[in-house]
Amino acid sequence: MDNSNLYFRSFLLLLAAVSVAFIWILLPYYGAIFWGAILALIFMPLNRSLLDKMHGRRNLAALTTLLIIILIVIIPLILITASLLREGAEVYQRISSGEFNLGAYFEQIMNALPKSVHDILLRFGVGDVFSLREKLSTMALQGSKYLASQAVNVGQNTFQFLIGMGVMLYLLFFLLRDGSNLARHSKSLIPLSEGHKQHLFRKFATVVRATVKGNIVVAATQGTLGGMMFWFLGIEGALLWGVLMAFLSLLPAVGAAIIWVPVAVYFLVTGAMWEGITLVLFGVLVIGLVDNILRPLLVGKDTKIPDYVILVSTLGGLAVFGLNGFVIGPLFAALFIACWDLFPSAIKLNQED
Repeated sequence: MDNSNLYFRSFLLLLAAVSVAFIWILLPYYGAIFWGAILALIFMPLNRSLLDKMHGRRNLAALTTLLIIILIVIIPLILITASLLREGAEVYQRISSGEFNLGAYFEQIMNALPKSVHDILLRFGVGDVFSLREKLSTMALQGSKYLASQAVNVGQNTFQFLIGMGVMLYLLFFLLRDGSNLARHSKSLIPLSEGHKQHLFRKFATVVRATVKGNIVVAATQGTLGGMMFWFLGIEGALLWGVLMAFLSLLPAVGAAIIWVPVAVYFLVTGAMWEGITLVLFGVLVIGLVDNILRPLLVGKDTKIPDYVILVSTLGGLAVFGLNGFVIGPLFAALFIACWDLFPSAIKLNQED
């Protein structure tokens, strides 16, 4: 008995060591592996449908699904990213040369406000025009400089990017082909009851699909609509502002309004009434309603995590994991809630045993 316990503990130690070592060697490509798994999970229903139509030919179904993913996801994303980085570099050059001055626009807004409003802002410490002007100019310069540096980094790390893309597509093919078998095998290795495993796996798949499919479609729609309206109103850098609105729309409650509201205020206080009213109406009636219309259709009411949990977990995920965190954060939050939901039944099962 003592030898058996010793052997088992030694095996657990060895298992933990090789698992940590394996994860460590995969870390340089964790982003490629992560998104390969996410895309496989999202497009698995499409792959199953193609598999039925192709009479069980798994390789052909997986390859067809992979080609569809490349056409509708990978290629458009690469083109948008390239355009965004190019536009970001141009904005940086304009800010550096003084052609575009965000602080000057803010000063115009402050000077156009009534004296009573200006006095109220001064009481709250917001009316210091020169101080805020310098801060806004510095923030705009730093933000545009970051985009310009990313454009340079992408150009310098093209080879690394291609390797990561190749790893993701290669892994994605095999996950599409063998994903169901891998899921069954992984489920059999988890030392939980069958009901608990079903609950956790179902929650995992639901949250990933809801987060990626729902949030990204909503974000892309809001960003596209906002960018098109900015272009229609003649606002320079419409693509850049559209992408920023799409990114910020991942955050509940605030979202794309962080971008279009200040622009609408600038139009209104500087006398561009038609542009300001148009942007306000479009922002409220079109951009603002996209979330309320599309999200329930794509995500479903029963799978939605509370907005405050999404907000906190998304911000935390972005801070810890970077851009991947907008999926990882809500996913961890959902699994945290799911595990605590199972806790009472686990205690009851343990007492019965």
